[in-house]
Amino acid sequence: MPDQKIDNLLNLAMEATPQERAKSENLNVGYDSTVKLWDVIVKYSGPESDLGGDGIQAVPLLGGYAVVTLPETEIDAYSDRQQVEFIEKPKRLYFETLQAKEASCILPVQAGANGLTGEGILVGVVDSGVDYFHPDFRNEDGSSRILRLWDQSLDGKPPRGYVTGTEYTKEEIDKALALGETEGRRLVPSRDSSGHGTAVLGIAAGNGRASGGVNRGVAYKSDLLVVKMGNARENSFPRTTELMEGIDYLIRQTVKMRRPIAINISFGNNYGSHEPYN
Repeated sequence: MPDQKIDNLLNLAMEATPQERAKSENLNVGYDSTVKLWDVIVKYSGPESDLGGDGIQAVPLLGGYAVVTLPETEIDAYSDRQQVEFIEKPKRLYFETLQAKEASCILPVQAGANGLTGEGILVGVVDSGVDYFHPDFRNEDGSSRILRLWDQSLDGKPPRGYVTGTEYTKEEIDKALALGETEGRRLVPSRDSSGHGTAVLGIAAGNGRASGGVNRGVAYKSDLLVVKMGNARENSFPRTTELMEGIDYLIRQTVKMRRPIAINISFGNNYGSHEPYN
């Protein structure tokens, strides 16, 4: 009967043949075949000093857990130790962005000859700005996918109808890109200091050039409009007035360009009623 202090997957791995392990994506996770050692997660009670031993290395963690490295032949005997409550096989980790796209049914929507790519539409974001040098926001020829960038935090030439910030066109951004990062940022000095806006836009519309297409976003062939809201103030992020102006700007741009747009807003607050709808 399998040891009840050893998790089922680890029991299965130890009972499997080397050929069965080699075929599986999971059974050998945590096992180093070159030295025939396992890394396992141990839930224990009692003193840390009793976790190790000859050929056994233990790294005690908080909360009564430890990562233990030991020979496969010692696992059954190790589970018999009084302070050992449970032994678990490690699991493989994955990038959550890939899992999230699959769970959101994005991958099948993008797949095939008739898959949706965002081509022909605009994606707008009102956030902390964007790293416009990032490869995911550039075309294959190196030019920018960003058609307009309004940085509300930089004094200069605001868009028509507004009184703050500086608006940069695709032509200006392309010139900055051609100059290289050092000189280019003097021409277009807008920056995303927190990285939040860059990450958000990457999920929504990054083309994945930085990762060979692996980490591309949802509408990865769309053109981009970016608004960087005004600088954060003491004890505060940008204000709702700046958010409203940013959304207004994006809508006016899409009407002017006569193209559909999807706007991402990843800023918010906790104001308003919290009562459930009846």
